[in-house]
Amino acid sequence: MLNYAQVQNKPRVLQSLTGLSVDEFEQLWVSFERAWREYLEQHHIQAPRARRYGGGRKPQLQDSRDKLLFILVYFRLYPTQEVQGFLFGIGQPQAHEWVHKLTPILNTALGYEQQLPERSPWRLERVLKEYPMLELIIDGTERRITRPKDKEERKQYYSGKKKTFTVKNLVMCQRKGKVLYLSDTYEGKKHDKTIGDEEDYRFPAGTQLWKDTGFQGYEPAGVKTHQPKKKPRNGELSEADKQRNQEISRERVEIEHHIGGIKRCNIVVHPLRTRTDHFTDTVMEIACGLHNFRLTQRQRTVV
Repeated sequence: MLNYAQVQNKPRVLQSLTGLSVDEFEQLWVSFERAWREYLEQHHIQAPRARRYGGGRKPQLQDSRDKLLFILVYFRLYPTQEVQGFLFGIGQPQAHEWVHKLTPILNTALGYEQQLPERSPWRLERVLKEYPMLELIIDGTERRITRPKDKEERKQYYSGKKKTFTVKNLVMCQRKGKVLYLSDTYEGKKHDKTIGDEEDYRFPAGTQLWKDTGFQGYEPAGVKTHQPKKKPRNGELSEADKQRNQEISRERVEIEHHIGGIKRCNIVVHPLRTRTDHFTDTVMEIACGLHNFRLTQRQRTVV
């Protein structure tokens, strides 16, 4: 049975299983333990019970470090729940229960670490005012899902770009910073600019925004935007335009690195098998939080 005691002295194995170093795991565990204690107090200790909490058969995942390892392995590797249960010495029904119990606790722990991106468009302007450098990059990212059974849903979730069924989020990051904003989750058919228009972002005065051609025509008030120029139909770009496009791409590539870091969690890479309420959205938020957490910890190490 896999547990933290087996891997705490094997940093390369731990990193492969969770995406975190031993020090990063221990740092996150402090907040995870706090979130777990609060969950117990609210749902088990204070709630009406037939018997005192702690009675009955003891669970396999007793130690909170094992619980954190369990949910990080699930996010990092995204095995089937049958395999996840086998790795940790429990059955598939128990694995399913632990996944949905520990996911919001991990989300809360990343919130305590202040690593979660902002989710509310109406709060974005207030959040951005806290940062001295108002240079942002925005991009859309898609995640595969299983084929919907309903014919109308298939039309909405089919992405012409990816040629499969997807859901989409917009991601916004600060230049030389971390992921600051994650949009709601939308059907894959919806265009990047349409999402931006619907969420109606407000930016502080003087903000600069780098975007790609998927945001053609998206010009928020009071914002200086930078976008590559499209090649005209039956025409060619001038050498000056090509050079300018390369300069913008060199700046924009940073958000591609962020999206790559977010997708170190295979749960947002492989087709999502669980479509329960809010889970599709929550896993993307947690993947962003884990990326921000790693980035922050490793920047502190360099300093």
